[in-house]
Amino acid sequence: MTSSTFRIGGERSVRRLGFGAMHLPTAPGPARDAAIAVARRAVDLGVTLIDTAHLYGWGANEELLAEALYPYPDDLLIATKVGVAPPDPPHDAAICGRPDFLRDQVEQGRLRVDRLELLQLHRVDPEVPLADQLGTLRELQVQGSIGHIGLSEVTVAELEEARKIIDVASVQNRYNLLDREHEAVLDACDAAGIAFLPWRPVHPAVSQATTEIVAVAAELGATAAQVSLAWLLGRSPVVLPIPGTGTIGHLEENVAAASLRLSGDQWRRLDRIQPRRAFPSTA
Repeated sequence: MTSSTFRIGGERSVRRLGFGAMHLPTAPGPARDAAIAVARRAVDLGVTLIDTAHLYGWGANEELLAEALYPYPDDLLIATKVGVAPPDPPHDAAICGRPDFLRDQVEQGRLRVDRLELLQLHRVDPEVPLADQLGTLRELQVQGSIGHIGLSEVTVAELEEARKIIDVASVQNRYNLLDREHEAVLDACDAAGIAFLPWRPVHPAVSQATTEIVAVAAELGATAAQVSLAWLLGRSPVVLPIPGTGTIGHLEENVAAASLRLSGDQWRRLDRIQPRRAFPSTA
């Protein structure tokens, strides 16, 4: 039976079904209050892995989580990401892997912790040598500001290169039942025991699900989204889905997917579904 937990970096144990905080509203008002309630409910439901990034509201999402959850429970890991510069008119937001920029984003302290337990490079900057980008994060790790280092939206070749520079604890690429563009990256993580955090773990088209998804959902008394998450959890023990939502009802539905059990036949039927084209987005 597949474990419901995973040790990130071989050290930090989390429950495999996490929570993505990207969609939580951060502007003052009732929507923010509701977002705080969602974050707190996630922890109440036993979620121990929450994903955020400096890009999400340019630090506002991190500040929201700190307001909602600090001081953090001992078993809660909040993963964040750095490496995207905010817009500076006339310039748009842009990937930035300059060592000074990465160091500044890490040290801003919006999560109110001295050590970021999992810090992921949001995107590889093609204009900066990878050794300089990851070398900076490794220096911060040695200094105690970072616990584990991960990557986001990388190729197999980039992952291999990165592993020559740092111990890669996680990879966060887009992946789900209907979008398996990064199948090879997941396979590489599986072989190396690296946590794979699929962002957008439920494809937008699952609401117009295929006959097979509808059939499996009916057999289990579940939703198509829950079946999609259950398929991911059965794909590999290194997969840690991070579905996001802004409502407590949807959150509870997602978390319940962790207890959904697909039979071997059901999983194989889903696995044979032809993947669809990806929907472009950022996470």
